[in-house]
Amino acid sequence: MKRIIIFGIAGALIFLLAPPAKAAVVDELLSGYQAKSGGLFSADTGAMMWKKKFPDPSGGQDRGCSSCHGADLRQTGKHVKTGKIIEAMAPSANAKRLTDIKFIEKWFLRNCKWAWGRECTAGEKGHLLMYLKAQ
Repeated sequence: MKRIIIFGIAGALIFLLAPPAKAAVVDELLSGYQAKSGGLFSADTGAMMWKKKFPDPSGGQDRGCSSCHGADLRQTGKHVKTGKIIEAMAPSANAKRLTDIKFIEKWFLRNCKWAWGRECTAGEKGHLLMYLKAQ
């Protein structure tokens, strides 16, 4: 019985003291982006980038991150072309956000091309990730 209590307490302490997985993922990505871009990142710059609009190459409404994800990242969004619901981007509202490097990179690639008409640079990703992290 004593062993069970000791292992239970030890397990609880490990769980409570371990940093959240998303913090490690975000830190790893930010380190990589910083190594590639050589710059420091700002959530304020990321917020400006999030709200920026770019011309739609097909002649439709201008596009940007907020076109589909919205201005309040704690709320669900909706893709302007497909109508698909997009779960909240804010890690504070959606525990699945910023937890998987491959997923984050996949969506940066896809969404930057769709919204901005090109791939995002490492510096741009760093600013955007800082903004997302702060939500």
